[in-house]
Amino acid sequence: MKPVIFAFPAHAGLPQSIVARVGGTAGTLFLHRFPDGESYVRLDTPVEGREAVFVCSLDNPDAKLLQLLFAAAAAKDLGATRVGIVVPYLAYMRQDVRFKPGEAITSVSVGKLVSGVADWLVTVDPHLHRHATLDAVYSIPSTVVPAAPAISAWIAASVARPLLVGPDGESAQWVARVAAAANAPWIVLDKSRHGDRDVEVSAPQVDRYRDRTPVLVDDIVSTAHTMIAAVGRLREAGLAAPICIGVHALFAANAYDELKAAGAARIVTCNTVPHASNGIDVNAAVAEAVAGMIRA
Repeated sequence: MKPVIFAFPAHAGLPQSIVARVGGTAGTLFLHRFPDGESYVRLDTPVEGREAVFVCSLDNPDAKLLQLLFAAAAAKDLGATRVGIVVPYLAYMRQDVRFKPGEAITSVSVGKLVSGVADWLVTVDPHLHRHATLDAVYSIPSTVVPAAPAISAWIAASVARPLLVGPDGESAQWVARVAAAANAPWIVLDKSRHGDRDVEVSAPQVDRYRDRTPVLVDDIVSTAHTMIAAVGRLREAGLAAPICIGVHALFAANAYDELKAAGAARIVTCNTVPHASNGIDVNAAVAEAVAGMIRA
């Protein structure tokens, strides 16, 4: 039987792309939050004998994760043959080691919770730093969709003479792949983080790139302080106002407005998290990955 695709709110486009690609049907999901803060979840489309797929990006994760877990568990209880979770943005990946005694390693904790109710997972560019792959924290099959091809295509089509800029050393390999596909040079800035909102950035020698448009690329834009510091440093070095590209548009509090005010020429993000800055479409790639998991 055809799979049922359930969409959490605010995901226009992706669920329809998945339904079209896999030949499934769109399911109806009812979510409610009681006055005391507890969640109510109901699947209004039968799943018995069918594969159930839930689409839910995990920005603002504490408000969404429990409902997603409840929905997946309900699908299994109601006889779904398998349960898949599509999370374009996968939260709780940055706490991947115990920095101070007594800290929870939340990437591992969330991995166990999700693996306990789902049979497979599809996501886009999770923040893998000390974990080499998702297999280190998730015990279910997973597919990671890279945003780099879509970002490279957008840059090649939209920016004349780009210079790709990574905000820190961790971004080097990823920015190099984007730059290679966009046929553009690239550099990486040096970043020192002194706290959640205290970031210092220094630029390498950039004299030979003054005739190019800098394009800052990062995976997650949350407080945007790393990008804001990078924008300022690039302008101080005499480069043009940079275009800022992020995969996941979290933009906490006033981060988006602050990044614009810092001097970004343009801010563009992938549509993994719905936001006004979305301009790079990864829906087709995610739908293709889902089709591969359903066939597996």
